[in-house]
Amino acid sequence: MVLRKRRRVLLPDAPAGDGRAAARQVDAVLMSAGFKLSGEALERLGGFADGIVIDLGAEILDVVRREVGDHVAHNAYFRDFPAGVPDTVEFWLDCVLDALGARTVEELMVGEAVNLLALPKYGRYQHDYTEMVAAHAAFLPSAGDRLTVLRLGGDARDEARELYFALAGSAVPLNEDDLVDLAFLAVHCAAGPQPAAIPVRENRAVVDRVRLAEGLPLLADTVTDVLRLACALSDGDVTLETPTRFHGLRRATRRGLLAALDAIVSAAPGKLGDVHAHREPWKRLGERLHPHEFPQWPYAQDVFAVARGDKRATSLAGRVEAAFAADDVPGALAVLSTAPGMLFRALDRLVRTAASADLVGGEGAMVDAVVAAVAEAAPRVSGRVLLGVREHLVNRPRALERRVFVNRKGGAHVRPEDRAPLPPEAVARLREILDDEVRGRLPIAGPVLVDPDILDVALPLSGKAAPSGFGVLPRGSESKVDAGLLRFFTYWRQAEEDTDYDLSALFFDAAWENGSWVSYTNLSDGGSVHSGDVTEAPEGASEFIDIDLAGTEAARIVPQVHIFNGEGFAEVAESFFGFMLREPAQEGLPFEPATVRMKSELRGGGRVALPLAFLRDADGSWRAKWLHLHLKGMPFANAVENSRVSTATLVRAVTDRAQTTVRTLLDLLPPDTVTVDDGTTPAVPVTYIGLERPDHLPEGSTAYTLDRLAALIPT
Repeated sequence: MVLRKRRRVLLPDAPAGDGRAAARQVDAVLMSAGFKLSGEALERLGGFADGIVIDLGAEILDVVRREVGDHVAHNAYFRDFPAGVPDTVEFWLDCVLDALGARTVEELMVGEAVNLLALPKYGRYQHDYTEMVAAHAAFLPSAGDRLTVLRLGGDARDEARELYFALAGSAVPLNEDDLVDLAFLAVHCAAGPQPAAIPVRENRAVVDRVRLAEGLPLLADTVTDVLRLACALSDGDVTLETPTRFHGLRRATRRGLLAALDAIVSAAPGKLGDVHAHREPWKRLGERLHPHEFPQWPYAQDVFAVARGDKRATSLAGRVEAAFAADDVPGALAVLSTAPGMLFRALDRLVRTAASADLVGGEGAMVDAVVAAVAEAAPRVSGRVLLGVREHLVNRPRALERRVFVNRKGGAHVRPEDRAPLPPEAVARLREILDDEVRGRLPIAGPVLVDPDILDVALPLSGKAAPSGFGVLPRGSESKVDAGLLRFFTYWRQAEEDTDYDLSALFFDAAWENGSWVSYTNLSDGGSVHSGDVTEAPEGASEFIDIDLAGTEAARIVPQVHIFNGEGFAEVAESFFGFMLREPAQEGLPFEPATVRMKSELRGGGRVALPLAFLRDADGSWRAKWLHLHLKGMPFANAVENSRVSTATLVRAVTDRAQTTVRTLLDLLPPDTVTVDDGTTPAVPVTYIGLERPDHLPEGSTAYTLDRLAALIPT
């Protein structure tokens, strides 16, 4: 876990020996996968006996190969890809003629069309992996290939505790895989020292599961916190996005949950109003907890009475809606001022409504009151919310035509921007309040040294804005693309039923028009080539697309993975997407791990995945825009040509938005405190912000790298 997340190698206490030659061999194999041991790690590894070195090297190699997708055999349908890919129609006709040798035309027909899936030669590998490898020339390494350094870690317990503190104390919600890792670490760390704060309630639920078992005080302080904990105890969804099937609970566990509920409601009866947001889960949980068996906790029984409708409790949100419905802006503001987070999330609506009231009254008193309330509440609002509202206010005056809505699973839809504009003066005053508050909370001290490649990386205001993987940046980030050849790849392995994923790419001009594509229905277009359609994956299957960035006429490239039929992204045994940057002269196999720049797990509930887009600027340079989005798609037969318009609309709306990036935070600092890293060693300790920690930092420096980016977000 530490190697995967921190790129640190943990070495055990083991008998000394002279394993230097074996360590160099391990390092050479790692380099072929695009990784390398640091000098310190290589020296320490070489101090063990040969057998230990080889065993440890195999473990390290297994982890990093999985990180970049090199743990599976990537076969291409067309053996010689990117050479030897035929014309699409000619290939289809060849498949039909091949099938006619054993079948009648009628057997191949579906209505008036030929069913490609019924053709024996179509969609199924005609050669094995060994034959494909033999058909390709050796890979020629290049100076531009990726080389990720693996550094020596410390004591395993210390590393685990540090990682636990980072995950549990994260200021942003974690993605699904990180929650699983936190649950594992909590078993070992939740009874010991804790982070100063665990602000994300989903994280609290994961930690509280262990604390409850250990008889320690719970971190829960709302009734919804207890519901999340109950979901964790049943191995369910602590985000409450999907229903949890509650397990039968031991009496001691039931007592712990009910006692926590009773203490929360007795201290603040108004928190009963939160029950309405999750009435059905509360009803199901009540069937497992049997609160009537515990008369000593009457306030806990009230929770379930509200869920059943036997007891009335007005939620804060209900009081706000009632005030807005009555055009009572002062009333809505008064209620929202008691809940700073809700006030900030309702700020746009509040300012619009207040501006309308001021127009009627002929003065600006109501907008002034809203601004004053925001200034008073700002110190009590989390940094993540402050930055999210700031990003919203930056985009509001930009006259964007569309609004983008993205849920926690990456599902997205677009609607026209039909809200009234906000008063420019109010927006300016609000932004100043937010900037001052964020500036005062930044965890950055002393001189700052920054890697220019991280400036346009978006701050992960939610960990769910990016899936797990290698080289994955948060949604909205931008990164330079500097290579002659861009190669997409996807891999999937079905679990139970035949499953067909289709890798495709859309091409647009700078105005997001004139869309063409490369997919199984169009194997080549303008120098871009598809590796061929694979229609089932019992042993795993791969598809590739090659794009000559210098030769393409497109200005916008959007790769996609479509589910044609079979299991969804969350149902298959394994699935991922990535891209490589390489030069045509390098030859080699379709998949070469040293050229992989990004590999991400495919997750989400939709049937079409949009991992990222590639944008060409006026000077001809290319950059990647990270999306991590999903379209709902159709239950069957999703195809790139059928989603051109919706894809262009969505991706354009995302790329038009201004994002909160590392640059945003650094712009809040005095300019003379920020220096761009040029590779020279600073004279004094610095705060370094970059993709990876360099070797030239003086002792005492603090580094914020990609794995610690969330730590830059003020608490």
